[in-house]
Amino acid sequence: MTIHSTHPFVDPEPDDVRRLRGRLGGAVSLWTAGVADERAGLTVTSLMLAHGEQARVLALLDPDSDLLAALETSRTSVVQLLSWPDRGLAEMFAGTAPAPGGLFRQAEFVTTDWGPRLAGATTWAGVRLESGTDVGWSRLVTCAVEHVEVGEETDPLGHRRGRFVRL
Repeated sequence: MTIHSTHPFVDPEPDDVRRLRGRLGGAVSLWTAGVADERAGLTVTSLMLAHGEQARVLALLDPDSDLLAALETSRTSVVQLLSWPDRGLAEMFAGTAPAPGGLFRQAEFVTTDWGPRLAGATTWAGVRLESGTDVGWSRLVTCAVEHVEVGEETDPLGHRRGRFVRL
């Protein structure tokens, strides 16, 4: 056995665009859509808000995600910002941690006109899907903001370079 200073799992041909994206970082949001057994959710950090007479949220979603299918069916979604204590839930909705019994049994959710909302989320928006287009390996969705609640921001959850961070 040899001890060396390099990372044992380093990619021999790193993807520089992926590395750049990881350095951008951002607040972690949870997008949820659907009702009853048709609910779906996804952790999303690739999003931005476009302010205007009609504000819009633009996000890059996984084209194979259950969330995108639910959003395209229901046409509405809840976009909620997560906090540091929600990092385990963020991992589950990202598909990187197990969710025994299902994703929506891991926390309390309340029903809204736009879909399920995490009961503890203090800042969230109800949005309506306007359009979607393929961009790179993602689906760029544009959603009109129909409702916003901005609450206390305590210990917001961020994501940078593949790790959760306190913002």
